[in-house]
Amino acid sequence: MDASGGEPERPDSATEGSSAAPEPAPTPRVPVAERVRGAVDRARAAGPPPGPARPGFWRSPLRGPWLTGVFGLVLLVGVIVLFVTGLLSYAAYNPDLAARNDQTPDKGWLGFYLFTWPTSPYWLYRLTQGVHTVLGVVLVPVLLAKLWSVIPKLFEWPPIRSVGHALERLSLLLLVGGAGFTFVTGLLNIQLNYIFPGSFYVLHFYGAWVFIAAFVVHVAFRLPRAVRAVRAGRNFRPAPESEEAAGLVSPRPAPATISRRGAVAMVGAGSLALLAVTAGQSIGGWWRKTALLAPHGREPGTGPNGFQINKTAASSGIRASDIGPDWRLTVRGAGRQAVLTRQMLLAMPQREAALPIACVEGWSTPDQQWAGVRLTDLAALVGLGTDTPQVLVESVQRGGSFSSVVLAANQARDDRSLLAVRVNGADLSPDHGYPARVIIPAAPGVHNTKWVTRLTFGEPA
Repeated sequence: MDASGGEPERPDSATEGSSAAPEPAPTPRVPVAERVRGAVDRARAAGPPPGPARPGFWRSPLRGPWLTGVFGLVLLVGVIVLFVTGLLSYAAYNPDLAARNDQTPDKGWLGFYLFTWPTSPYWLYRLTQGVHTVLGVVLVPVLLAKLWSVIPKLFEWPPIRSVGHALERLSLLLLVGGAGFTFVTGLLNIQLNYIFPGSFYVLHFYGAWVFIAAFVVHVAFRLPRAVRAVRAGRNFRPAPESEEAAGLVSPRPAPATISRRGAVAMVGAGSLALLAVTAGQSIGGWWRKTALLAPHGREPGTGPNGFQINKTAASSGIRASDIGPDWRLTVRGAGRQAVLTRQMLLAMPQREAALPIACVEGWSTPDQQWAGVRLTDLAALVGLGTDTPQVLVESVQRGGSFSSVVLAANQARDDRSLLAVRVNGADLSPDHGYPARVIIPAAPGVHNTKWVTRLTFGEPA
């Protein structure tokens, strides 16, 4: 009893007969890493589900670290060359020069390496793009063989073992998907089969960067193991469960029907066969007859104009009135303008240049003998001949890609850069750009604009 004579106060929780239940003790929080390890341990204990996740499902006696390592090292060299020549192909479009040249907006830092594309040697683009497309085709059997050799890894159990393993698996997913996407879009483009859900340039450019990023991560994880496996020799067969087996060796292999060396030779023969039926489209001339995989029916007859084109005048929407007697060439620059007929062009000093046409699809022609007016001479008509700036070239073509293009100053100033009116001693045919077309050394074919109607020197493009 307290001093007031009443009962002492007690906390509610201590009150006799209270119906309040005690609060449950808080559940201890389990760290994420520990929960992942627990899930992995449970998956291991349960074992893989029936099907391809079980090691015994894959019975080929050829699979193993040696075969995978050989294909991987070949792809390492080939993909590096493929990627570098692809970057050069993109630089050849001078994408930083003007939005008209750039089919890949918002490239950001991915364009860190870009430089002004040179005009010499004049066959430079023909070489780099030819190597890029032909090598891309030749590597297809190697890529497929490499994917076949590592199929068991795609189904390994448990799917994720650690954070590092998860990153490796993610890089593998991006690697396989990126490789498939990049190679397929490239092969379709070679065949002029534009069935993409957008611009080939955008899709191929970003797809290639995703692929190469995953490729670098994969190489960082796997290159040391691949080198060790190749050095160990093709007869080295580690135990199926060992680390050296890398999950590729079958615990109960089927009888062999071909040796590992024979498998490598078969893949190599496939690549050589593709080389034989592809390279001719880049070499040109007689060799084009051997290019069985190249698109045919693109050579408009015989004679001086009988060399390959991508688009005919009709397919580009060129009407007879666009290139008839009323055709005019407008030259602008430095606040001045000159308007020329074709006869006026023919009356100007005519220059000649032996140059090929090389396209992004990989095909190219031998050197053709072009004749016409130098771009520097046309720039001189508006007072810019001594220091010719960049030039915007516009065609009468209605719509479509590259109906206009901006040429860099070094391209406009080259003495071999012409507004051509004749080829191989004859007037240009409509399909080759009559009444006048641009021809530039070392430039992609789409920059050699046909059916030119306007040249604007030096002004914002």
